[in-house]
Amino acid sequence: MPVPLPRPPALLKGLVAVVLAAAFAVQAVAALLPHVPLLLAATAVSLATEGALYRWQRGVLSLFAKSHADITVRHVLRDLLLVVALLRLGEQDRETVYAPLVAGLLAFYALHCAIQAVSVLVRRTRTLPVVTRNIDAAALRLSPAPAVLLRRPGHRLLVFGLPATAGLLASVPGDQPVCAAAGIALSLALALTGLGALLLRLLPGRRPAGEQEVLEWFDGWLAAYRPTVGLYFSGGASSAYQANMWLEPLAELDGRPVIVLRERFMVQKIAATDIPIVCLPKVSTLMRLEHSTLQVLIHPSNSGKTSQVLRIPTIKHTFVNHGESDKLSSCNPYAKAYDEVWVAGPAARERYALAEVGVEDKDVVETGRPQLDGVTPYAGPPAGTWTTVLYAPTWEGWDGNPGNTSVVEAGENLVRALLADPGVRLLYKPHPLTGSVDPRAGAADLRIRELIRAANRERGEARPPAGAELAARAAELDRLTTSVFRAGADTVERMLVQSAPEPGRAEAVARATAAWEEAYWASLPEGEHQVVTDARPALYSCFNAADLLISDVSSVISDFLASGKPYAVANTSGLPEDAFRAAFPTVAAATVLTPDAAGVPDLLEAVRHPEKDGLAEARAALKLRLLGPAEPSSQERFGEAVRALCAKARDHRARVAERLAAELPGQRTEAALPTAPR
Repeated sequence: MPVPLPRPPALLKGLVAVVLAAAFAVQAVAALLPHVPLLLAATAVSLATEGALYRWQRGVLSLFAKSHADITVRHVLRDLLLVVALLRLGEQDRETVYAPLVAGLLAFYALHCAIQAVSVLVRRTRTLPVVTRNIDAAALRLSPAPAVLLRRPGHRLLVFGLPATAGLLASVPGDQPVCAAAGIALSLALALTGLGALLLRLLPGRRPAGEQEVLEWFDGWLAAYRPTVGLYFSGGASSAYQANMWLEPLAELDGRPVIVLRERFMVQKIAATDIPIVCLPKVSTLMRLEHSTLQVLIHPSNSGKTSQVLRIPTIKHTFVNHGESDKLSSCNPYAKAYDEVWVAGPAARERYALAEVGVEDKDVVETGRPQLDGVTPYAGPPAGTWTTVLYAPTWEGWDGNPGNTSVVEAGENLVRALLADPGVRLLYKPHPLTGSVDPRAGAADLRIRELIRAANRERGEARPPAGAELAARAAELDRLTTSVFRAGADTVERMLVQSAPEPGRAEAVARATAAWEEAYWASLPEGEHQVVTDARPALYSCFNAADLLISDVSSVISDFLASGKPYAVANTSGLPEDAFRAAFPTVAAATVLTPDAAGVPDLLEAVRHPEKDGLAEARAALKLRLLGPAEPSSQERFGEAVRALCAKARDHRARVAERLAAELPGQRTEAALPTAPR
């Protein structure tokens, strides 16, 4: 696992800013003296620093912009100082010789401003009110995006203005305006070419459909596709996993599912799926769903924008959460805003009742966890040389509670204790948000990774290159799940590339994923510890490979119980063990580990010798409480819950239509309340 590159320290950022400012100061002094070698050197340093800023330190650029010293100002100043130097080197009567050069520079900067203005107009024409994926949107006249150089003013000015600056610089030693004139002419030609290329995209036949045309197309698509159930999601870039875990259960439902997003960037964060995806950033566009056939929206998380879609009266809403645990976030008072709350088993129903957050028991539906149908059950103690232990701690959470994650207080102790056992193979899978709130968690995570790397070095097993089978499986899976975009592709171009999928792609992805996972685990050297941070292998695949889980109070515990395998929970809450078990029911069948990890050897002994495992029956009982019965399957119960809520939505629409017809005789209501498909 490569060590992540550290962020550049503030001192280095300040040093780069000082170098650029000093280069301008030296250039000014050299132009006024005039001193040709010093001028050449200062200008070269200035240009090189600009390139370094755009390549490695974008944050410094924003600081310059806030100081009203953006790229345009800096470039004008650089060229102006070169013109001053030429005037100082030449005779007084030659000022008229350089006047056309100054005029040419002014014309170039005017063109730069014009390109930027037209670029903004082009970007607006390509900012559609609806963004789609897995939908044929060719009717919207989609096209590839303009070149990146034409859309980024900083890069554009550096590239287009380089010939002018180089020409002026070349004219200084010999006092020859010909080089400057040639360089400025080339910059003007580049600017005119770029402006023309952008102007062509504003022609009626070259730009995408307008806002009203897109909305009419979207209404037509809704009428043709006739969606029945959807997944609604809004959140930050790192929260996409919350929606992705529900993709497969959604795809296996009867009816016509759809995914509704609110942030444009989230369209690419959703994992591979054949389900149509629509992103509706504006509330006014979102409200068009009211007049569609959509009956139920499933919500895996709460967000500020959730309240907007809850205002649609023709749709029933259910909260399924992105995992269940004993943490307070699993009983958020916001849940009472939904028509129903779907939980895995009886324990969650009891949790809501005890929390008294306004969720009535009649609105709680037990559906199981359909994602867990693929988790393999316990098949006995480790049969081979190695005992595979999965350490999957949660993150520190927003409230800063020290008991949320074990990484800070217990993580290193747990890992050391596990690595000290010669028969252990450790899989370390930290939460994606680890360190996002508490820097101590991020630092502890890095130290844990280094402990694992050191243990692998001591174990002395050289890691062989990835086998041909794994490479082939990965290539096939990437081909099926990855869309290849041209560099600089915008949302419109991505819509064009990610059109309606080929028939049967979903089944092919499922087969390819299973084949990749099998090849991945087979390719690992025996006994090598792993740090798992990539999207593959998934958490549930790690469940199947593990003999034991060590985690925190989180949904990972509930999910792992589907396997029936032993698990342990690190108690960093400061509570005595009895109070800890009483406070968190998911710990009832766990081995509780203290922060010093003293209980790890006995835990491993119980895993290897089931006759010493006194918690097997407790795990089976807790699995039933947390996840519900094994039959019917979770997917079947999930599908039945969807059908029942869809029926409620249809009944509600029918009652509203009857009432409107009685109150407003002679007026048509069918358009407002379309007949929903069954």
